Amino acid sequence: MGQGEETDRIVINVGGTRHQTYRSTWPGTRLAWLAEPDAHSHFDYDPRTGEFFFNRHTAIFAHILNYYRTGKLHCPADVCGPLYEELAFWGIDETDVEPCCWMTYRQHRDAEEALGSFGGGPVDTESSDGQFSSFNMSQWWVMRWQPRIWALFEDPYSSRYARVSHGSWWGTFLLS
Repeated sequence: MGQGEETDRIVINVGGTRHQTYRSTWPGTRLAWLAEPDAHSHFDYDPRTGEFFFNRHTAIFAHILNYYRTGKLHCPADVCGPLYEELAFWGIDETDVEPCCWMTYRQHRDAEEALGSFGGGPVDTESSDGQFSSFNMSQWWVMRWQPRIWALFEDPYSSRYARVSHGSWWGTFLLS
């Protein structure tokens, strides 16, 4: 079956966003299971729309689909928490992350691991009734203030206080 044939086309709905691609785009991947003759009975398939549905993170899936198309896995900079889980779900090894994205990816993974060492995962979000469930103040503190404190000591231009702590503020003040 050549790419471009109508029978090779497949529609995958991930988190409400429809993606059209060719089955030949992703041989040997987790999505290759969708090309099996009995896939309609094993996955959430809507025969009316002719699409498979996955209740997964749609923005990350766009990067995963691009990885299947190009062979290069880039990570969205604005998504940290679910990235590792999404890679695992789709059967992609984290070592496939491109070198240009590796530091960002590892920074998020290290933060997750550090939070885990404090006795839990990420801070729970609001439930449907607007209440916080199992809110852990130490986790909140780490997530809120740790990056700012690190920036204070590592980046002299991150704030006025950082310039003071690095001594560059006084030099600027005295020279002006």
